[in-house]
Amino acid sequence: MKKFFLFLIVFSFFSCKNQQKHAKISQLYNTDILFLIQEVSQLEHVVASDSSVAQIQAHFLKAHQSYKRVEMISEYYFPAVSKAINGPAVDEFEEDDSKAIPPEGFQVIEEFIFPAYNEESKAQLLQEIGILSANLKRLDKVAQTNQLTDSHVFDAMRLEVFRIITLGITGFDSPIAQNSIPEAIVSLKSIEKYFKVYAENDSNFKGVLKIIQEGKQYLTKNSDFNTFDRADFILKIANPLSIDIYSTQRALKIPFIKEPRGLKSTAQTLFDKDAFDEEAFSAFPDYETTPEKIELGKLLFNNPILSGNNLRSCASCHNAENAFTDGREKAVALDGKSLVKRNTPTLSNIAFQRVFFYDSRVNYLEDQALAVIANKNEMHGSLHKSALVLKKDPRYAAKFKKAFPEKEISEFTIKNTLASYIRSLSKYDSRFDEYMRGRARLNAYEKAGFNLFSGKAKCATCHFIPLTNGTVPPHFEKSESEVLGVPDKNKKLDADLGKFELTKAIIHRHSFKTPTIRNITLTAPYMHNGVFKTLEEVVDFYNDGGGNGLGFKLPNQTLPEDKLNLTAIEKKQLIAFMKTLTDKKSSK
Repeated sequence: MKKFFLFLIVFSFFSCKNQQKHAKISQLYNTDILFLIQEVSQLEHVVASDSSVAQIQAHFLKAHQSYKRVEMISEYYFPAVSKAINGPAVDEFEEDDSKAIPPEGFQVIEEFIFPAYNEESKAQLLQEIGILSANLKRLDKVAQTNQLTDSHVFDAMRLEVFRIITLGITGFDSPIAQNSIPEAIVSLKSIEKYFKVYAENDSNFKGVLKIIQEGKQYLTKNSDFNTFDRADFILKIANPLSIDIYSTQRALKIPFIKEPRGLKSTAQTLFDKDAFDEEAFSAFPDYETTPEKIELGKLLFNNPILSGNNLRSCASCHNAENAFTDGREKAVALDGKSLVKRNTPTLSNIAFQRVFFYDSRVNYLEDQALAVIANKNEMHGSLHKSALVLKKDPRYAAKFKKAFPEKEISEFTIKNTLASYIRSLSKYDSRFDEYMRGRARLNAYEKAGFNLFSGKAKCATCHFIPLTNGTVPPHFEKSESEVLGVPDKNKKLDADLGKFELTKAIIHRHSFKTPTIRNITLTAPYMHNGVFKTLEEVVDFYNDGGGNGLGFKLPNQTLPEDKLNLTAIEKKQLIAFMKTLTDKKSSK
């Protein structure tokens, strides 16, 4: 078998000589898939033959690292198959069929093998390895007929750098074994191998290869997951690498992908000021944000004309001084006596999400605005009636005409202006952002806090970098919700069922959208019910393992229930970092 794969390498080398560059890469990629299939077969063999736990664990790590060799291309071209191979070990809910789909792949297998392997689970483990093998054969089959292009290859290379930052060194896809740092070396090697096809015999592009070499050395010397300096790695290796890959693509005059997507295809780093495209999140051409819409939306946001009693505006609960929250556990309802169901969420930096409200019940900001205005406990208004009133106001009529030259004042134009204003509230000009752009400094406590956030404390496996919300990188096409087991005031499991009220799926009982933690120092109290008054309380909750750590016995909790074992100093460092996420500019 080994001779066969050696033959493949030799064959690949010579057959690549006269091919187009993207065709050479396709050949290399297909060979890597065969190696991956072989490694998984070896893993299956050591499990079936009752090898030692150490051997089984070593073969798993080797097989998973082999996946990192194909990840760059497979995740780019075949995301559905790749998810089956290396997706999170949590159930997925299929909305069209209203059923939960169990997870499969490496991360499921990892839970059987680490931190210890129990021989009683051998049959289940072999079954999961069999499923993985079948999915790898699917990958091999679709790869045989797939046509690569130079533009897509360069796009995939930069996305792989972003994947290393967001899902690699954070431990997202090696949650138990914590083999993320060695695996990042393999990811860099895959970029190196593919990039060499373009840099061949051209000294102008050797800068990328130099950075990759430095990155491999850095990762090799600093391989411990908990002590790894992620901030240093991003600033010295990852950001310069993605910038140089971008520059090489321009120098080679290879076109950039032209398609609307959350993370722009022209983003040089994840932390560029304009890396994200709010229009791609809004989805429809009619939703396009313009200065005229923003100005009009701000006026309507602060005008009680949209409420049923003409006494409450959007700004009544979303105060600009508090990052558009109200500082209450729950807002007072329109009747002035009762409370609304949940805590008032921030509107700052929420444009780059795929779902809205704690229960993820709407997909667009326009629908969020409509739902709040129509809610009898919040504003109890009518966009239809408001449109009739606004048509009679000369000042508003003129502004609507300017914002919508070809449309009349309507329910759509009202909610679109409100959404446009809210989309404009995503600034990303915090000190952390400036630090990642090389224009500001973090002190030792703050930097240590970021490394904890994206490492030992596991915050960044749900609050993904750089948005710090649940929108999954590097494609940013889906926003996640989590089951944390949040307590109520009486330290019992909060009765709010969250997303379950919509889907009726057991996996969604007590599930709530992962919000942004941008401007978190301005948005207390915290959680969907406002139960925690301080960041210290929030950190303690996570450190204890969420609801299950408190003894709630939630079978569907998605937050790991193991204690984080953060020290008192580490907790302070973590909070110090979160304070750097406050926008510098006024939110008004």
